[in-house]
Amino acid sequence: MKITIKHSILVTFLLVSKSIFSQAEIIFNNVHFDESTSQVEQKLSLIATLDNKITLDKPTFPLASNQETHLIYSNIKTANGTINKVAFTFSDNKLSYIQANGNIYKTFVEKRKDTARAYMDYEVYVKDKLFIKEKEDVAWILTSEGMHTGLFAWRNPYLNENYSVKLNTGTNIPEFIEMGEALEVLKPILELNSEFTYIEKLDDSDPNAQLQINCFGVDYLGFPRKIEARFGNKKLNVVWILTAKAEEDRIRQALINQYGKPIFVNDDWEIFNNWQVALRKDKPEVLLMEQNIGLEYKSSYFKQ
Repeated sequence: MKITIKHSILVTFLLVSKSIFSQAEIIFNNVHFDESTSQVEQKLSLIATLDNKITLDKPTFPLASNQETHLIYSNIKTANGTINKVAFTFSDNKLSYIQANGNIYKTFVEKRKDTARAYMDYEVYVKDKLFIKEKEDVAWILTSEGMHTGLFAWRNPYLNENYSVKLNTGTNIPEFIEMGEALEVLKPILELNSEFTYIEKLDDSDPNAQLQINCFGVDYLGFPRKIEARFGNKKLNVVWILTAKAEEDRIRQALINQYGKPIFVNDDWEIFNNWQVALRKDKPEVLLMEQNIGLEYKSSYFKQ
């Protein structure tokens, strides 16, 4: 059996931009990612109204290690028009995510000269890491890490004045992810436990799987995740849960609590549960495997 360790899928064209800053966020009075809350507040005070500031010292936001902060603004005046509401999210006091609602298309798109690419029902300006849903009048501006974790599928709950965060904060791998289960049985269960799903036929690069269900909004560790469920011969045999480097310690502790200490550790991997669960560290993800695949990884990939 050939073993394939994949690079997490988003779609190849979404993996590109090497620029330090995108050009989308600077519309907010020259705001840049990685700036502190005080720097961003100072710039936005000249163009917008601060409605709320939420700081959490026990973060669930994937890009934050120790603290997450959300600044919620309204009536944000830009050179291209006024946006109704914007959430600026900070990870450990660095700007790492922006969601904007209302008057989006005119503000972000009308004067652009480049063309968006399509991904599901999003328009994507890859260089700027800008995702837009025109019908819903919403835009997301992301970092590279935010793209990897699928944050374009997340709606910041604090943009709703009557927000309530009701996610299950359990630390275990979701029970409905049952390795070896048949596609026809598991597909409706995955759909029920996701905000939405997207089915992808795989090429021949992975000999163990022919179809992948991309599930967006699956709760794990108190945050709605993207998971990639892979099926070989119509049975679930591999699942990737997309995570971020900043939350590695939280995830490691959750896996230890569920499965005990890892049975194998190197620079890029920590393996649990008799080679059925892995914490990947070079590309932050959790890998779940059917046991026969895990044991093949043990001998063929890890040389154990």
